[in-house]
Amino acid sequence: MCGIVGFIGRGDLDTISNMARSIEYRGPDNVGTYYNEGVGLGQVRLSIIDIESRSNQPFFSDDKRYSIVFNGEIYNYLEVKEALLKTNKYTFRTTSDTEVLLYSFIEYGVDCLKKIDGMFAFTVFDFKSKELFMARDRMGKKPLYYSYQNNTFVFASEPKAIFCHNTISKELNVSTLNKYLTFDYVPSPDSMYSDVHKLEPSSYLVFGEDKKIKIDKYWEVDFSESDISFQDATKQLDELLSNAVKNRLVSDVPLGVFLSGGLDSSAIAYYAQKNSVNNIQTFSVGFNEKSYDESDYARLVAKHLGTKHHEQILTPQKSLDLIPEIMNKMDEPFADASIIPTYYLSKFTRSHVTVALGGDGSDEIFAGYPTFISEKYASLFRSIPSIGLDALRGLSRLLPVSDNNISVDFKINQFLKGFEESKRYTHSLWLGSFTPQQKKLLLNSDIRAELNNANGLDPVDYFSRDVASQNHFNKLLYVYCRTYLLDDILYKVDRASMFNSLEVRAPFLDTKVIEFANRLPRKYKIKGVNVKYILKNLMRDKLPLEIIDRPKKGFGIPLSGWIRKELKDEVNDVLLQKDCFFNPQYIQNLLSEHHSGKRNHRKLIWNLFVFKLWHKNQF
Repeated sequence: MCGIVGFIGRGDLDTISNMARSIEYRGPDNVGTYYNEGVGLGQVRLSIIDIESRSNQPFFSDDKRYSIVFNGEIYNYLEVKEALLKTNKYTFRTTSDTEVLLYSFIEYGVDCLKKIDGMFAFTVFDFKSKELFMARDRMGKKPLYYSYQNNTFVFASEPKAIFCHNTISKELNVSTLNKYLTFDYVPSPDSMYSDVHKLEPSSYLVFGEDKKIKIDKYWEVDFSESDISFQDATKQLDELLSNAVKNRLVSDVPLGVFLSGGLDSSAIAYYAQKNSVNNIQTFSVGFNEKSYDESDYARLVAKHLGTKHHEQILTPQKSLDLIPEIMNKMDEPFADASIIPTYYLSKFTRSHVTVALGGDGSDEIFAGYPTFISEKYASLFRSIPSIGLDALRGLSRLLPVSDNNISVDFKINQFLKGFEESKRYTHSLWLGSFTPQQKKLLLNSDIRAELNNANGLDPVDYFSRDVASQNHFNKLLYVYCRTYLLDDILYKVDRASMFNSLEVRAPFLDTKVIEFANRLPRKYKIKGVNVKYILKNLMRDKLPLEIIDRPKKGFGIPLSGWIRKELKDEVNDVLLQKDCFFNPQYIQNLLSEHHSGKRNHRKLIWNLFVFKLWHKNQF
């Protein structure tokens, strides 16, 4: 796992060095840079496979025509290497996947992307053709940003490195702010900055001497339904998950597993222990607040599997101490507060190992979120006249306000938010913060005029076009993968782990697992009100039943109470400062209602708090 940077055009050796140093936490084992005649390449390396210096980057082909900078892991690199050796064209001087990836590109060109499986963001520069090629993995596990300004193309793993190049201007994208306020994160392919973009997953980009940017896809999802029996599907899923985990256990440095005590992380821990000779190490974080704590379940799984378990308690004071530490490193606003325990877990885990496996991706490919059950009842509520919905909203305000994790009042109010816009936006409104109607009250008149009444939900339409012919359920799964999974879950884990120089691997996002899951009939994923039905069936004889059947909790923190108490002064100071974006009276009303206990506005307040802190740091 690493960080990569580079430019074609203006700049010098100091420029590329400064870019690399700005994200050195992503790869503290080596900082490698190259500059010559308008080409700058750099990489900060976290050594995982072939940890010797011979595998440092930028890595050059034997004839020096090509150079690669690469972030990630290629899990099938030995298989690809064997095929390359049979051509009798290549002599390998390392045992790294980096060298295999470079020669695979030289041999197959863009088709190399169809042969490799892993998590990756990489660029190859051809010094003969003066062409830069860059690509990102199928699900977007590794980030890759780029910008073309002042006749200079610049790329990096994080925006902060791009802005170390003095030709790149930093300007807030108001359209993206509109989306962030709804989603709590910045949806791809936008960034929070004008003229800085994310390369989308399963895509590649070419920038040549003609100074034109060409982007295309190399992989598409396939939802064509399989006629496999449930018994055979369960057996095949068992084999696929076992192989996916086994492939991700390859490492020349110590490795462990994140274990929350939920089904997904417990399944990964099961297969990791199954494929290991020694007892694997597992890591979890607990909370003093019982409604947020899962440590008892994590210990239950660890004992059942016989892992070497490590756990720590994240106290309120530790959490509060981490907030400025995390926020000062973030170069885009990100309002999923679970980044705090994820960051703490990563820091704690890194003190023992360099690589960890996690359970991310299962909820998106197997329809595991409670929102998929809510979808069953949504059609009933859509049939209620608007006056009836208004009455229900009024009744919801009479419910006692609770600070517990996913409390009843919170669930009901989030559910009702989903009916303010078209059916296709319901899930995004359920997961997000500000609705279009709320933003009309929040944003000042100048910003509303600039946005020209845009609702900020267009990422849903953008990605739905990719699967326009699919049924509603498959569209939902796809949009979840291209929005919430990509720019919330994977973004969170990448930043939280890489800020602590830890590599995290996601077996559920193995290409074969994804392709298999996409073709499963809907009834194998949801049966009645039972989500992730096939995965639960698979793990029923492998894990304690308490893990299989318990409701999903999520990795949250008690923000609501903190905003009323421990964080009250800081939040008030930040939110009540005048700015050029928001209506101060609306914000004052949010704070007053929350502090009085009349309403739980934690999501809205935290969303604004994060944005205003970020904006102050960046501008």
